[in-house]
Amino acid sequence: MAQNPFAEDLVLEAPGIDDGADLWRLTRDAGSLDLNSAYHYLLWCRDFAATSVVARHDGRICGFVTGYVRPDVPDTLMVWQVAVAPDARKRGLAARMIDELLERRGRFGQKYVEATVTPGNTASMALFRGFGRDRGAPVRECDLFAAAQFPGGGHEPEVLFRIGPVDPIGG
Repeated sequence: MAQNPFAEDLVLEAPGIDDGADLWRLTRDAGSLDLNSAYHYLLWCRDFAATSVVARHDGRICGFVTGYVRPDVPDTLMVWQVAVAPDARKRGLAARMIDELLERRGRFGQKYVEATVTPGNTASMALFRGFGRDRGAPVRECDLFAAAQFPGGGHEPEVLFRIGPVDPIGG
């Protein structure tokens, strides 16, 4: 079987403050994600680096997952945002980055993964359903935020995915 050079040259690590601008750009260029302020990504890389991951290929950030541990539910990793560059898609990178976060959980003790997804984001829905399925973990979906709760109109509702208990592949 042929080797996958992309997988071999991939580095998964916690982001640093200097990565914030690249996370902002990757989100902007994705076109389908909610773009937060550049300031948000800089702070995220400073304050939540331990529960976030960047993927580098040939030194370039080609994906990231930002997350945090829910203060009132410390066994749960809340995945805030997932982005993968177009040339790195369809390689299982998003799930691999979430697995990386779960492998770090010895320090945090998470057994569950949560994320919210708009109904129109079929790629993310498939990601989280497949993530649970591939790890033999239950996936529960329920409405979390109604469209009417978002100011200004035009925002789809957010569906909460709760996956777990889960072990990363190979974990």
